[in-house]
Amino acid sequence: MSAVLEEKADGQRPTTYDTHPDRYRHWHLTVDGEIATLSMNVSEDHGLKPGYKLKLNSYDLGVDIELYDALNRIRFEHPAVKCAVITSTRERMFCSGANIYMLGLSSHAWKVNFCKFTNETRNGIEDSSRHGSLKFLAALNGTAAGGGYELALACDEILMTDDRSSTVSLPEVALLGVLPGTGGLTRLTDKRKVRRDLADVFCSTSEGVRADRAKQWKLVDHVARPQQFTETLKARAAALAAQSQRPASGTGIALTPLLRSIDDAGYHYSHVDVAIDRKARTATVTVRAPEQAQPADLAGIHAAGAQWWPLLVARELDDAILMLRTNDLEVGTWILMTRGDASFVLACDAALAQHTEDWFVRETLGFLRRTLARLDVSSRTLFAIVDPQSCFTGVLAELLLAADRSFMLLAPEGDESAPAVVLSPMNFGAVPMVNGTSRLANRFCGDTKAVTDAKAKIGERLDAQAALALGLVTFAPDDIDWDEEVRLAIEERASLSPDALTGMEANLRFTGPETMETRIFGRLTAWQNWIFNRPNAVGEHGALKVFGSGSRAKFNWERV
Repeated sequence: MSAVLEEKADGQRPTTYDTHPDRYRHWHLTVDGEIATLSMNVSEDHGLKPGYKLKLNSYDLGVDIELYDALNRIRFEHPAVKCAVITSTRERMFCSGANIYMLGLSSHAWKVNFCKFTNETRNGIEDSSRHGSLKFLAALNGTAAGGGYELALACDEILMTDDRSSTVSLPEVALLGVLPGTGGLTRLTDKRKVRRDLADVFCSTSEGVRADRAKQWKLVDHVARPQQFTETLKARAAALAAQSQRPASGTGIALTPLLRSIDDAGYHYSHVDVAIDRKARTATVTVRAPEQAQPADLAGIHAAGAQWWPLLVARELDDAILMLRTNDLEVGTWILMTRGDASFVLACDAALAQHTEDWFVRETLGFLRRTLARLDVSSRTLFAIVDPQSCFTGVLAELLLAADRSFMLLAPEGDESAPAVVLSPMNFGAVPMVNGTSRLANRFCGDTKAVTDAKAKIGERLDAQAALALGLVTFAPDDIDWDEEVRLAIEERASLSPDALTGMEANLRFTGPETMETRIFGRLTAWQNWIFNRPNAVGEHGALKVFGSGSRAKFNWERV
């Protein structure tokens, strides 16, 4: 959704995540009252990259980019929609999963970033449902295999046709010698409560399970003969729609194209700027506060639409994260900075808190929540720099709390330009991590006193000493040592093994009890990276070979 697309100086056109329903090649979106239908009909000859055909409704990154765009358009442009039905227009084929030939032709880094994005998109489906927004029904009018069944697993309910031939399956172990890459194993037990022994049988056979047994084993929720399938679909969609908190009517907010420019220096938006130093392997991501006061009343917020700062900055940051992860693999350290007027940010936070019952405000909070969660699971070092021009305030302070380390300038006493951190209620659970806790609670590993102490300081300008005492920053060098300490920290980080850092950061970022989402991402990092990076893992036709047990001894972490 970008108005500006430029090639880099080397002539390479970066992979982007912008699209529009008018340009969809693989999905068809229709809306009928409170029900939206997303029908998959993958165009075989329109893969994102050359060299493979997307047969049998298999998907690549391009297919999932369209799905992600369509989900956001339903959320914002069709507020009366309460249930989204995900189905297929192909006879007897719902989706055969990720295209194996695409995987065979792709680099290791591309595969893992592809899996991460598909995971985030499916987690986003569940996030919307969990927070009272859209409900989702997977209508399996044919076979669902691998990633196709994993897409169905992300929905609230699964309806399967009982046509005596269609099956559901996770055939990766039996056929390819790899694990399902989009949370299939985790959702079977954590979400659908499939018995362990039955799950073991299901996941180690390739032929799949037909409707009657699939329902018996809790692999699907409902089955219907072809003659009753449409009627049953309508009934289940209506039942799910009744659970949604979205309005019965309303004027949608058009997701207008982002104003983004691309050059060798990085990616540039209206409120987000990414400056890339390829020699140092760093990207400085600067997020700006509103340049003027934002509307505080609902009429003004709706009139601002996609230009309302909380939504606009969330969309721009989301796009910047995806662009960096996909196109700039050598950039291992992201330096997070902020700029602007703290009072404008606090006013936006107050408006978000005041109008949480409004559908548009609720969806904006959802976009912010999912964007910040994307930052949490990105396999990059995150350093936050708090200098005199910083605006780590309220929702922007979440960037500080997401960082692996933070540095705040300790200014001389009485210096009016000294940097400050300001907390707001937004920092105490409004935009939680994927483990269900606020970044502050996650930071303190369950120490409720530390969180309470921080909460008592809401609205106060916290200088370096106060922020350090509260545990909000890692280091507070004085003005004499500031430049040198920050420089050394960044250079030392770049000197460490990217492979080791990826594993270290993934282990340290989420504290306390695990959730289904943290397990999905943890297993993707620890297993899928290794599987896709084994020597000779790709056969001559793109199929992944099964290796003997000896290869299990090697884990090869890679920053991707």
